[in-house]
Amino acid sequence: MVEALLAIGIVVAAFVGFNIGGSNTGVAFGPAVGSKTVSKFWAAALMTVFALLGGWTIGRNVVETLGGEVVPAGLFTLQASIAVLFFIGFALLVSNIFGVPASTSMTAVGAIAGLGLATGQLNWVVMGQIVSWWLVAPVIAFWVSGVIGRYFYPSLVEWFAIARSEGSLLAIDRSAGIPRPVLGPGTTKREFIGTVSVIAIGCYMAFSAGASNVANAVAPLVGNGTISMNVGILLAAGSIGLGAFTIARRTLDTIGNDLTELPLVAALIVAVVSASLVTFLSWIGIPASFVVIATMSIVGLGWGRATRTATISETISGERAPSASVGALAAGADDAPTVGGEGGTPSADHHAKIGQEDPEDIPAAADLFEPRTTARVIFLQNAVPSLATVAAYLVFRFLPIAG
Repeated sequence: MVEALLAIGIVVAAFVGFNIGGSNTGVAFGPAVGSKTVSKFWAAALMTVFALLGGWTIGRNVVETLGGEVVPAGLFTLQASIAVLFFIGFALLVSNIFGVPASTSMTAVGAIAGLGLATGQLNWVVMGQIVSWWLVAPVIAFWVSGVIGRYFYPSLVEWFAIARSEGSLLAIDRSAGIPRPVLGPGTTKREFIGTVSVIAIGCYMAFSAGASNVANAVAPLVGNGTISMNVGILLAAGSIGLGAFTIARRTLDTIGNDLTELPLVAALIVAVVSASLVTFLSWIGIPASFVVIATMSIVGLGWGRATRTATISETISGERAPSASVGALAAGADDAPTVGGEGGTPSADHHAKIGQEDPEDIPAAADLFEPRTTARVIFLQNAVPSLATVAAYLVFRFLPIAG
């Protein structure tokens, strides 16, 4: 009986990891796939490798938090662990069917919190710390991105606007007898560095996703001692990789093509800010919501870009009030590469200074986001964690399967 339950537990944990891979691959490599920098196959391969690396190094801290600090580890009987993991996996499957990346960490914490509430053993101190960081981290992302948008974004757009050449990025030179890689025909150093940067940032995001999310797949099983920490991380990373190669194709399409024509440089800024915050939170053992942090980073970047129409002194004195819009990210980047679009080098070699930009040059937010897709994303990002929490509470409240 125990062996059968263990097998079911491993299968359900793999099912959760599979859906995590489907959800997070789109977030990590959507910009790279949308800009045609990497294929979906290589995005999945890189996601697998770097998610494992993140889970093996930093992810252990999050496993310990979810496996025995939110609720006592003794509550995670095999039956309870299977139920918690099932709620997480089912909720994430719903989001992946709709092609929307959900907050995996919020879903996992919600399911475990449902167990704690139903048994009266929820650790409110730890839960308070987690929720506090969930509130603080998006604010930090907003302001960091806002500063970048106000003071550095136009310069970054000009620097990062890369004309894409035809043919392969690299070629093999055999003229010297020893084969060595060289830039492909028509490839410039700037194009090569930019392309490598896009891929490297995607790998960094995959690392942070692994650090934060391996715990969501195996924390209950590791917490009750059913499997060891190392085996759990390998199981989670392997399942994430399987999801990256299969179901992630839908979320890659959503993030890379359907949701936004976000300029590539904006997508990369959001990626670096979000991944850095998630990695830090994982390091201190906090399961982080990558999706929420990234959303606030986008809003902050657009707000900062829009505030360039007025100086600080003009704003304080009331002489001019900036009209902030997320659509400001598209301003000044008409010819720059976009996620899911084409682009080359802008014709202008300089940009207007703060206070000299024309508000009419700031496009409406509708030019940046597809409203229906965006509304669907926002709804599911809130509904999925709620679904896992309520379902877990009801089951554990009326079925005596927890320790």
